[in-house]
Amino acid sequence: MAVVRGKKICRFCENKINYINYKDERILKRFTNERGKIIPRRVTGNCAMHQRKLTTAIKRGRVLAIVAFESESYR
Repeated sequence: MAVVRGKKICRFCENKINYINYKDERILKRFTNERGKIIPRRVTGNCAMHQRKLTTAIKRGRVLAIVAFESESYR
Protein backbone atom coordinates (compact mmCIF):
# COMPACT_ATOMS: atom_id res chain seq x y z
CA MET A 1 0.00 0.00 0.00
CA ALA A 2 1.32 3.44 -0.91
CA VAL A 3 1.97 6.02 1.76
CA VAL A 4 -0.22 9.09 1.34
CA ARG A 5 1.41 12.31 2.46
CA GLY A 6 -0.29 15.57 3.24
CA LYS A 7 -0.19 18.45 0.82
CA LYS A 8 2.93 20.59 1.03
CA ILE A 9 2.43 24.21 2.02
CA CYS A 10 4.09 27.06 0.17
CA ARG A 11 6.77 28.56 2.43
CA PHE A 12 6.30 32.01 0.97
CA CYS A 13 2.51 32.01 1.48
CA GLU A 14 2.94 30.68 5.00
CA ASN A 15 5.33 33.52 5.91
CA LYS A 16 3.37 36.09 3.84
CA ILE A 17 6.33 36.91 1.58
CA ASN A 18 5.31 38.61 -1.67
CA TYR A 19 8.70 39.61 -3.08
CA ILE A 20 11.55 37.14 -3.57
CA ASN A 21 14.84 39.04 -3.69
CA TYR A 22 17.26 37.84 -6.37
CA LYS A 23 20.18 38.95 -4.16
CA ASP A 24 19.32 36.50 -1.36
CA GLU A 25 21.66 33.65 -2.27
CA ARG A 26 20.64 31.48 0.70
CA ILE A 27 17.00 31.24 -0.39
CA LEU A 28 17.81 30.80 -4.08
CA LYS A 29 20.25 27.94 -3.44
CA ARG A 30 17.62 26.13 -1.38
CA PHE A 31 15.44 25.80 -4.50
CA THR A 32 18.18 24.59 -6.87
CA ASN A 33 19.68 21.12 -6.90
CA GLU A 34 23.38 20.26 -6.82
CA ARG A 35 23.61 20.58 -10.61
CA GLY A 36 22.14 24.08 -10.54
CA LYS A 37 18.71 23.19 -11.94
CA ILE A 38 15.56 24.75 -10.51
CA ILE A 39 13.62 22.26 -8.39
CA PRO A 40 10.04 21.84 -9.67
CA ARG A 41 6.96 23.00 -7.83
CA ARG A 42 5.63 19.50 -7.15
CA VAL A 43 8.79 18.75 -5.15
CA THR A 44 9.14 22.05 -3.25
CA GLY A 45 5.44 22.56 -2.55
CA ASN A 46 5.39 26.18 -3.71
CA CYS A 47 2.24 27.68 -5.14
CA ALA A 48 2.25 28.62 -8.84
CA MET A 49 2.63 32.36 -8.23
CA HIS A 50 5.64 31.99 -5.94
CA GLN A 51 7.25 29.35 -8.17
CA ARG A 52 7.13 31.83 -11.09
CA LYS A 53 8.61 34.59 -8.92
CA LEU A 54 11.27 32.22 -7.60
CA THR A 55 12.22 31.12 -11.12
CA THR A 56 12.57 34.73 -12.24
CA ALA A 57 14.71 35.55 -9.18
CA ILE A 58 17.00 32.55 -9.78
CA LYS A 59 17.45 33.49 -13.44
CA ARG A 60 18.29 37.08 -12.50
CA GLY A 61 20.74 35.84 -9.89
CA ARG A 62 22.44 33.63 -12.48
CA VAL A 63 22.90 36.53 -14.89
CA LEU A 64 24.47 38.63 -12.13
CA ALA A 65 26.67 35.68 -11.01
CA ILE A 66 25.06 35.47 -7.56
CA VAL A 67 23.89 31.90 -8.21
CA ALA A 68 25.95 29.52 -10.36
CA PHE A 69 24.53 28.16 -13.62
CA GLU A 70 25.99 24.77 -12.70
CA SER A 71 28.15 23.36 -9.95
CA GLU A 72 31.95 23.22 -10.25
CA SER A 73 32.00 19.48 -9.52
CA TYR A 74 29.82 18.65 -12.55
CA ARG A 75 31.89 20.41 -15.21
